[in-house]
Formats: sequence, C-alpha cells, structure tokens
Amino acid sequence: MNKDIRLHGHIDERIEYYAIVAGEDAHRRYFFNAAKGEEAELRLFSPGNEFVITRNGIRHAGNGGSFCEYMFGVDQPVADLAKGDVINRLVIYGAHSGDEKGYLHFSGQTGGHLDYDRVFFEGNAVANYFFFIASESLGASLPMQQEAIVRSIGKALKRSPAVGFQDENAIINEVLGRMGDPGALFFLFKLVNVHHREYYDTFRRLYFANKKISDDDFNGLIAIADRHNIDRYQQERIRIDVMYKHPANRRIVDEYRSILIACHRRGEINSLENARLTRLKTLSVRNKIPSALFFALDDMLKKDKKIVGAEEHESIAETRQILAGLFLRERDIESVINRDDLVKLLFAKKHASEDRDHTFEEILLDASKQCDERIRDGADMSLLEGFSHIITYFDRYDATSQMVNQLAFMENVRISEDMIRSLMGNRYAFEELKPGLFGEIFIDGLMKNKYLGRYGQRKVAALIKGLRLIEENRLTVTTLLEELLTIDREERLAIALLNHVRERIRNFYSNYSTREDQEALRREVTEDLRNSKLISGGVPDRLFDEAIVTIKKEAMYLHNLFPIILARKDSSLREDFLDNSGLDRFYVEELEREYFELHQLDMEELYQIRKGLS
Repeated sequence: MNKDIRLHGHIDERIEYYAIVAGEDAHRRYFFNAAKGEEAELRLFSPGNEFVITRNGIRHAGNGGSFCEYMFGVDQPVADLAKGDVINRLVIYGAHSGDEKGYLHFSGQTGGHLDYDRVFFEGNAVANYFFFIASESLGASLPMQQEAIVRSIGKALKRSPAVGFQDENAIINEVLGRMGDPGALFFLFKLVNVHHREYYDTFRRLYFANKKISDDDFNGLIAIADRHNIDRYQQERIRIDVMYKHPANRRIVDEYRSILIACHRRGEINSLENARLTRLKTLSVRNKIPSALFFALDDMLKKDKKIVGAEEHESIAETRQILAGLFLRERDIESVINRDDLVKLLFAKKHASEDRDHTFEEILLDASKQCDERIRDGADMSLLEGFSHIITYFDRYDATSQMVNQLAFMENVRISEDMIRSLMGNRYAFEELKPGLFGEIFIDGLMKNKYLGRYGQRKVAALIKGLRLIEENRLTVTTLLEELLTIDREERLAIALLNHVRERIRNFYSNYSTREDQEALRREVTEDLRNSKLISGGVPDRLFDEAIVTIKKEAMYLHNLFPIILARKDSSLREDFLDNSGLDRFYVEELEREYFELHQLDMEELYQIRKGLS
C-alpha cells in the first residue's frame, strides 16, 4: 500500500506549494532540507534528482518533468488537439521531437530553472505540477530514465481527469500503479498562483450562477485584477477557460471540435460537416461562447482543408477581380474601386462569413501583402488609400454584424447609447453606398433565420424602426435605448420564469393541468423569483400563461411527435411543427439530443433528420 508524506506552505502571498513523496516506504526516507533567511529555499531530492523551490522560481535536475491541464483557447499542439482525449500538457525534461514523424529523442541535459511568471504563463494560469521518480527499474542514464517514464506514464498523465480536478491521490495511484516497481518513489510538486485562483474562482462562481456577468460583478473582477496586478492576457485565458467548462458551452464546443478532428484526419470537409459547423456557430452566439474559441480551432484544424462538394461562389471570383484592379494603375490602366464594387465586396464578405469560406480572407490577406510590398518598393500612396478605404467598410461590417447579432440572439446584451450611435453612423455609411443596403446585408436574412426567437425579432424590429425615426428627428437615442432595454428585461424575466416553472414541474408537479395546480405553481415560482431578486412584485399573467403553454408544447413534441418523426425519418413534419409552434429551436435541439443520449441512439440519424443538414 502506498504511503505519502506531504509538505505545504507559501513562498509569498502569491505562490503556494504542495510537496508530496509517495511510495511504499516513503515514510522511511530522508528526502528534503530547508534553508531560511534571505536565501530561503526548500530542496527535495533523491539519488540523482532534485527539485528546489526558491523565492524567485524553481530549479530542477535529474529525471521527470511537468504537467498541467490545458486551458482552452490557448496554444495547444495540433497533435494533442487532434487526438481528442488528450486534456493535459506534459513536458519531459530533455525531450525533443527530432524528425518529421514526431518521434521523441531524449538527452541527458535535463536541468533547468523557471521563474514563477513563466511557469504560469507557459502552463496553466492557476495550478501546475512538477515531478521526478526514484526507481531502479528506470535505467542508469537520464535518457533511458526519461524514455521509460514516457512509455510507462506519459499517456496516462496526458489523459487523466485527475489533473484538472487537482486530485493528487488519484494522480499518485495512476503513476505508481503503472510503474511496475513496488519500491518506486513518486515526488510530486504542485505550485498554485493564489491571485489567479481568486480571480478564477470568483469568475467561475459568478458565471456559473446565471451564465452572465453583471456590470457590478465585472467591476469586482477588475478590482481583483488591479489589486493583484493580473495582466490582461491571464484574465482573458482564465475567463475563456471558465466559459468553456460551463456544461452548456462545452457540449457545443466539443461537438464542433470532434467534427473538425474527423475532417482533419481525412484532410477534407464535406458539405454536411460544413453545415453542422455553421449551425454550431449559430448556437454559440446564443450561448455567449466567445468566437475566439472557434477561431483557434479553425486555425489549427480547418486550415487548408478543402470543402468537398462546394464550388467556388461567384462572389469569390468577383472579389479576386475587384482587388486585382487596385494594382492596375501601376500599368497606367484606370481602375477605380467605386460604390458598386464596394457593395459587391460587402456581399462577398457576408457570403463568406455565412458559409465559413476562408477563401475570402485569404484573398484579402494576399492583397494586403501585395499592397505593403509595392508601397515599400515605391508605388503611389493612392494604392494604400484605396485599400484602406475597403478595409474601413469591412471593419464597419464586422462591428455592425456583431452588434446586430448579439442584440438578436442574446438576452441581457449590453445596450448603450454609444452602441446605438455607432449603428446609426454605420447605417448611414452603408446607405450612402446604396439605399436599402443596411437592411439587405444585416436584417433581411436575419429576420428569416429560424433560430431567431420572438424577443430577438422584437428587438431587431424596434432597432430598425428606431434608427429610421431618429434619422427623421422623430425619436431620441435615449428613448430607443429604453425601449430596447424594456424588451430585454422582459426577455430575461420570461426565460427565468420558464426555467423556474420547468424545474418545479420536473420535481414537484406530475400534473399541472388544473387551475389549482397552476395557481400553487405560480405562488411558488413567484417566491423563487423574488428571493432571486429578479422581480419585486408579481409575475405577469401573460408571461406565466405563455410559460405553461410552452412547456406543454415541448412535452407533446418530445413524447408524442418526435418518436413518429424518428420512425418515419420525416424532417418535413419536424419543420412544420417548429415553424408553427413558436418553440425555441435551441432548446428543442437540446431536448432532442438528450432524448438520443437517454435512448442510446445514433446521433447521425438526428443530423440527417434536421432539415438543411442532409
């Protein structure tokens, strides 16, 4: 049976350490010494190995390495990302990839030192592990020991959930259980950044409570970051990691990643997979998942993958022609980018964004490089001015698209007078190019989007009408802002009410069809919402009745209609119901997914039934 001895302490107010020696006879070994004073340090050792914790960082020599849980949204080797089940970063001292096939080579140069900033920058922002192993079975030379360690425990350490849970007992059992040497000693060291942990835990508590951060709470996070001097990069990676780990977000991102991994292994993406990726990106907007998560995955796994079965859209050809025209002046050919060209480019950008076609961005990047090179070689500055004019409109497109989509698909979106004024300015610029262009690019397709809920429709309609009235001096920005905030507050209340009613019905009310049951349900839900400070008075009759009707429709669909749809593989019946029921498609798809998981059905059948994905 394994025994262990543990030391715990603080280097300073920022760095906390745990040192553990585990093995059958760990309690009989002398394995550490400590120095005090200005040169204070803790040294842990075995024959040929040592790990030293100092005020400024750590030193190491001998065998072993470090490991930590990968933080989502930061650099992760494609080889690890593509395997899917690799969740931890593992560094073995002296190991390096020596050829194109990725085989590891080991050297005897394993010693080194790291300061604490580097530890928490290159590894996990909160907790990192270091280790070495004392075992006669590893071999005599350091390269032999390191190779033996990788072969025996490398795969386990890269895949073990215990690392993320910081479960040292489980880590110890996994490592010693694979060593095959009863006399082995496992030296494990955990370093914790206490300041980062406070920021992480606070953000996690706030975000997991209701999946959003209020202005007051965010100001509290800023105060923590300022007090501990946490840089913006660490704040961002912590927030992204927490948001990824929310169960509702993780399902979407993991499904997106699994599709890309399959495409990466084949070297191509078919039209069905591309449609699924697009749908998941739509879901991500609703779930407030940072686009950076998907961009990172796209860059690593989708880059250079050919989309099979999709011909190049004519807008891509037009883009090539228009941007090529920028460089014709050098050959004394008059070629001006006019309003019609800009409109075509904007529609090309819209098409590329909707179809996830990276060709457009590649063409733009190539044009940018050519422009820079020719300006450097003495070309007329009008070339740069023409290209900058195009980029300005693309920036307006990105900003407007983001604001309109957030307003349409998110509840509790941050709406401000500055946002409305920015939209007014961008709308004016687009309308100058072509009357009605703003609606064509940003609104017409959006209002036909089947995932757009009724509150999203109300907010977008109010925005468009309000912008027009402001332009006609018949409405103020402040009045439009209040109208949008009123709709947003009602949406938040309706969602909270629906969730509370669902929870109550699931746990306490097997039958809620009678008026008496519904009145009792209303009283309990009202009390819950008051305790949560979501309301101060009563629940509006209209919203409560809508919640009951919605839940009845969902139950009828899941228990009565959905099994028929599956048996008949009838996607038209599904679409007809969803179009006419007014149910939230995002939530219905969650119900469908849970139904398939509960009955252990093949998810591929669900993809085929969903209209537009076959």
